Amino acid sequence: MLSPQWLDELRARVTLSSVIGRTTRLTKAGHEFKACCPFHNEKSPSFYVNDQKGFYHCFGCGAHGDVIRWMTDQRGLAFMDAVKELAAEAGMEVPAPDPRAAERAEKQAGLHDVLAAAQGWYRAQLDTPEGARARDYLASRRFDAHTMERFGFGFAPGGRQALKSALKQFDETMLVEAGLRIAVDDKEPYDRFRDRLTMPIHDARGRVIGFAARILDAEKKDAPKYINSPDTPLFDKGRTLFNLHRAAPASRQSGRVVVVEGQMDVIALAAAGIGEAVAPMGTALTERQLEMLWRMVETPILCFDGDTAGQRAAMRAAARALPMLRPAHSLRIVRLPAGMDPDDLIKRDGVGALEALLAKPIGLLDLIWEHERDAAPLTSPEDKAGLKARLMAHVETIADRDIQALYRRDLTERFSAFAFPRREERAWQPPRRGAAPVAQRDPQQTTRLRRATGSGARDALSAAILAGLLRHPGELARHADALAHSPMRDPRFAVLVDAADSDEPLESAALLTILAERGMAPPAPEEYASLRFGFLSDAAPVEAARADLAQAIALLVERPALDAALAEATARFERDLSEGAYAEQQRLLKRKLAFDARLRQMASARAAASDDAAPIE
Repeated sequence: MLSPQWLDELRARVTLSSVIGRTTRLTKAGHEFKACCPFHNEKSPSFYVNDQKGFYHCFGCGAHGDVIRWMTDQRGLAFMDAVKELAAEAGMEVPAPDPRAAERAEKQAGLHDVLAAAQGWYRAQLDTPEGARARDYLASRRFDAHTMERFGFGFAPGGRQALKSALKQFDETMLVEAGLRIAVDDKEPYDRFRDRLTMPIHDARGRVIGFAARILDAEKKDAPKYINSPDTPLFDKGRTLFNLHRAAPASRQSGRVVVVEGQMDVIALAAAGIGEAVAPMGTALTERQLEMLWRMVETPILCFDGDTAGQRAAMRAAARALPMLRPAHSLRIVRLPAGMDPDDLIKRDGVGALEALLAKPIGLLDLIWEHERDAAPLTSPEDKAGLKARLMAHVETIADRDIQALYRRDLTERFSAFAFPRREERAWQPPRRGAAPVAQRDPQQTTRLRRATGSGARDALSAAILAGLLRHPGELARHADALAHSPMRDPRFAVLVDAADSDEPLESAALLTILAERGMAPPAPEEYASLRFGFLSDAAPVEAARADLAQAIALLVERPALDAALAEATARFERDLSEGAYAEQQRLLKRKLAFDARLRQMASARAAASDDAAPIE
């Protein structure tokens, strides 16, 4: 008997498209291949091959399988002959027969027979008089006949020995091992499912491997609402997704998988036309279940109930997913209205309301940010520090270093914007035509104008250079070309550059008048108080002042280009996360730091320590 691990290794080593392409003409279609289906006659291609996920599927006839299934179904080989041929191609040795593995396989085959017989019996009991309450419950859920038949609803009678009496052909030990009967010490075993609505649980191949059962007697408040089969040789709740065998082919048509909390939610969605829904088996999503979901789509959608328990379930899934994140693979989350599950929403507002929510899920990062932000009051610095610590604790669990760095950056920026919000700023607006000159306005209006102009520049270097040009107007013509071709945010630069092109004499008083006529004020000393350039001091020699001003203008012209290059390099690094992009971003970042250091050194070394810049008159 071949182990599942060995067979998975064989499938991974053989390229599915290359095997199918030997007998079927394939055409590249995005990340997949397409062809006219070899299993039925058709004129337009509906047969698709996906190497990444290792399966083929026909949307016309439903043919589906992996590379081994292709060899058996299309080539007509026996299973072991198919395996041996593929193993020879992959350079793998077929393991020698293992008697214990063969015994386990025989036992599992027997358990499949037991569970199939149990499903048939449960299904028949639904139509008996004793099954009336189960039928009434299904009618209250408004499931149509097709849905009830497709999901195989049944009924487990209340007798403790009813199933055993019905399945006399199987030994007691097999019934217990299949999870259908409970054996406790030396007491007589009894039926696990009694007086409950039953639903079969299938594996990926559509075989019954267990059951879920819902209570029907509302007065039994001490009994669990739902129970599932225990772990058995066939059923492992952490490795099983309810409805996977139906959702997998449906997901290939819709391009999505919807994860809900319970089996009834899955069935309600299927009844409403959303067939790509699955549910974990009464526990939080496990790592194995996440891998199963990622084999179907890269970003499954979690659609949990809108109550507190549902939100906790979403966060538990997020915590499981974070260490496993890899490029392009994540989770998306839909938030249902408070107190509602998917079935409630569909019944109240129709399936269109749910589809609208599924079309606009939030990302995993958004879920973490919003959950931790709203988890506790944030009224003190200590509270905010706690928020940041919780966010970074999530980030540290991410194994992929590139994804971890991007999460850290995004969450840090969100935290900074939340904890230290910027004050609202007003952008500079040009004066209305016919507005009074600055000198004729009231003092409060002049103050408002200065604030608006300052917020338009918000840059001490720009303000200092403007003040320097007003002090040394003869330098304006010399630097007008450089200033004209630079993206200066302060509109006063454009006014001065235009003045340099006119025939008017360039004197300080004339420039101040031009600014005033445009409704603009000269830079106030507080705008550039942090920089003490020599050209702002009356005591500085003229030649030295001119040299300082030229250097400052060179820095001002260089900075926008440097900032733009740094922003572009950072965006490129975020896109492809390559070493080259990272190196370029770091090189430009060092240039930016060196620029700032040069500016500080120039402003402090050239300024006269005893002189303060005087306001421009």
